[in-house]
Amino acid sequence: MYKLYYDEAMDVPISQFRRDLFRLVERSAEGEPLYITHRGRRFRVVPEEPARSGLEALTPLEIVNPKGPDLEDPAWKEEMIREWESDWSEL
Repeated sequence: MYKLYYDEAMDVPISQFRRDLFRLVERSAEGEPLYITHRGRRFRVVPEEPARSGLEALTPLEIVNPKGPDLEDPAWKEEMIREWESDWSEL
């Protein structure tokens, strides 16, 4: 069997596209440009939505109080500064 090598984009004839349909579409879905040539005309296969990285597929988790801290409360600020200083003093 042969192995295909492409510099910038996959440019395949329609007969090869039929043979390797699923493999070529998967590569296109991952962001690799795919061009198909049929009777002298060139067609481009582009996913409807761009490929998502693994991090984009994660659901964000809210780890802070949804109401948020009261930034004007001096007790909160003092507590946070004490925590920072104790964390940094260990380094």
